[in-house]
Amino acid sequence: MSAVGGVAITGIGLITPLGVGVQETWDGLLDARSAVGAITAYDVSSLRSQLGAEVRDLDPKQFVSNRRSLRTMTRYDMLATVAAVAAVRDAGLEPDGDPEGRMALFVASNKETSEPERFEDAALATRDEHGQTDIRRMGSEAASIVPPLFYIEGLQAAALFYISDALGLMGANTYFAGTAEAGLNAIGSAFRAIRRGEADIALAGGADVPVCWWNMAEIDSLGILSTRNELLAGACAPFDRDRDGAVLGEGAAYLVLEDAAAARARGARVYAEVVGFGGASDTEHLQRPDPEGRALARAIESALGEAGSAAADVGYVAAHGSGSEQGDASEASALRSALGSTLASSVKPATGHLVAAAGALNAAVAALTLSKGVAPPTLNLHHLDPACEGIDWNPGNACETSASSALALARGFEGQNVALALRAV
Repeated sequence: MSAVGGVAITGIGLITPLGVGVQETWDGLLDARSAVGAITAYDVSSLRSQLGAEVRDLDPKQFVSNRRSLRTMTRYDMLATVAAVAAVRDAGLEPDGDPEGRMALFVASNKETSEPERFEDAALATRDEHGQTDIRRMGSEAASIVPPLFYIEGLQAAALFYISDALGLMGANTYFAGTAEAGLNAIGSAFRAIRRGEADIALAGGADVPVCWWNMAEIDSLGILSTRNELLAGACAPFDRDRDGAVLGEGAAYLVLEDAAAARARGARVYAEVVGFGGASDTEHLQRPDPEGRALARAIESALGEAGSAAADVGYVAAHGSGSEQGDASEASALRSALGSTLASSVKPATGHLVAAAGALNAAVAALTLSKGVAPPTLNLHHLDPACEGIDWNPGNACETSASSALALARGFEGQNVALALRAV
């Protein structure tokens, strides 16, 4: 397949545990800092995994002027809106509305409900004499106990409204529910929307809050998180022989994508171009990936095929690298199969696994690596697992790179595999 015209990335908005903003997160990655530590927002004594990476010192009022919206946003929606507004500002755009509906929005998250704390009063108020919730009483008194906007605030796609309202967007829009693949699917869909002529500009990314007590209580029992609590920032160790699982982190990552020619015509700064997108499903097991990583290899080959690029052209890979024993080994196998040897790294030991925002963060990392000529390191990689050999995982410290092409990868909890191909400008 011949090479195709690219879609420019002109804006990046990052809210991560390393800091609020692109520069803060990027500096943290290159300085080999980690925001992983003991969770402080609530009592974690009942959990096997007690580690996480939390976003601190975020003032949403610097990005969102509508106070009523801030009062009704969940933390998912707030992180998404702040990152989206930051991305638009970074792109040098000051939208005064989108009356022609030419700016698209693609949003991803793993949001399930409104803030669970909002339902606590109802549960406590309807206990019987044994301290258990009386469902019959709850039914008779629910209207006076449950917050009136609990349902509306809990709608999964609420960020579509909040971001559109904050920026005056009226174009095509889609919500993606899922894990790491969701944010990258949003960006891939934005890429396709611009290529099809459906939009002139697209804003896309993901946000997630997996370290909240509700999500930690759900995920902790699955056996996919690190329990090496005593290691704190050293617990998440992708591709290391002693790894024992992921560490979760909260955050958001959004990109502004534009037609490359139009972006240059307006004098926009271009980080990189998106040139290909591919996905494939792994049906090996609900949680356990195919040991050979064949679905991920297919996703990579599909993205490179659309880009018109050869495997040898890829100079850097923003790897999924969650720190799981089987996931990391199968990812290494997929990269060896699809690319041979290449430079790659995982930022999850630094930021935590941002779940629905993880793939979008990888897209930002890949774009920044191409733009800055520096690749962030994989932290905590001290003893390479033999199953992960054959790839340069860039352990320890950032390194300079002259890569002209990169890949961003994401893998969902249930076998979704996505790859995004980028090209330097």
